[in-house]
Amino acid sequence: PNKFLMKEQETVSRRSFIGSTALAGAAASFPYVAKGKDLKSDTIRVAVVGLGGRGSGAIDQILSAPQDLEKTKGIKCNTKLVAVADAFADGEKVQRKLSGFKKKFGEDRVDVEGKIFNGLDAYKQAIDSGVDMVVIATPPGFKPQQFEYAINQGKKVFMEKPVASDVTGVNRVLAAAKKAKEKGLSVGIGLQRRHEERYMDCVKRLQDGAIGDINLLRVYWNGGGIWHRPKTDGMTEMEYQVNNWYHFIWASGDQICEQHIHNLDVGCWVKGMYPVEANGMGGREQRMGGDRSKSQIFDHTFVEYTFPDGTKMYSQGRHLKNSFTQVGEYAHGSKGTCKIGSHIEPFKGDPIRIRGAGGGHYQEQKDLVEHLYKGKIYNEAEYGAMSTFTAILGREACYSGKLLKWDDLLKKGSD
Repeated sequence: PNKFLMKEQETVSRRSFIGSTALAGAAASFPYVAKGKDLKSDTIRVAVVGLGGRGSGAIDQILSAPQDLEKTKGIKCNTKLVAVADAFADGEKVQRKLSGFKKKFGEDRVDVEGKIFNGLDAYKQAIDSGVDMVVIATPPGFKPQQFEYAINQGKKVFMEKPVASDVTGVNRVLAAAKKAKEKGLSVGIGLQRRHEERYMDCVKRLQDGAIGDINLLRVYWNGGGIWHRPKTDGMTEMEYQVNNWYHFIWASGDQICEQHIHNLDVGCWVKGMYPVEANGMGGREQRMGGDRSKSQIFDHTFVEYTFPDGTKMYSQGRHLKNSFTQVGEYAHGSKGTCKIGSHIEPFKGDPIRIRGAGGGHYQEQKDLVEHLYKGKIYNEAEYGAMSTFTAILGREACYSGKLLKWDDLLKKGSD
């Protein structure tokens, strides 16, 4: 079987990994590991590393969760933002967001006075500020070392996807994930579809044979484009690239990692396995007029993934204006087809509409807050790392134009 190389000379086969995380069984969003240590108080003290779009969104949801949990489940707990780290924490955007949080939640729940840290190494100061939990919402290229540090310091973590931009980073995350389990620390990863009722129900139906044997998957993230921030006077090249992290491979991992990972993750979740190989193609047609000093990443990719049982997963990722747009996942089986999370169409019988709530971004934070308060532990870092590597495998297949084996790329990237 293929081996997923890990730090400290440990290896985990793809099959044993899947079994250990319950990925191949019922469509559980996350595997519980154990009953953990209780919090020191009913208040979960939170630090955020990276207060951009997803970081501020996660904090808003974490601060909102207690009121909702009390209303729906009778759970009385509290969350509090007590530290912030950001590469541009001294800028107006961060201050404006913090002012908005204080206005919405009150200054007693946004108590960051003297604990706003600026710069690329500021995460250490925020993590060391007497917190229970750390939200890591920085560009993927920075996450492995930040996650590693948080776990070493004994903190519970929520980390946005993808968890890395290269193979070395994936291995660092896996090694830290193992240490988190040993320490009894919960880790949530921002693959929010796994927390949505509609996806959980649909994936379970598919794994239970609703459309028979699944022999093809199609996954898409085709959109119009992304932001770009011009270089200003006095800005260094590093500041420019960090400020435009999505456009640089070392920081983002390309569109297939940064956005399309959601769809790839769903495909692997449905199959209960990860690919053994990939081939692909891609290029740059419109992005920044072809100026690689402004953007390195492709604006279109197509990947053919092959699973151990021979099943194919066709992947499209694109940022092109005035083109076919689609974000979603589809399964084709021996007894029918499915738009995952939406509806099932058997070849015989009536279509099945999938019910259940969406809103996974909020639900994943409510789940984490609830289980931190209850002292229950789960660890999503392993499948977060495996799905990140699936995206990296596809990216490298597109960049190289070669048929790449999972094990070969992992070994070369680990040497």
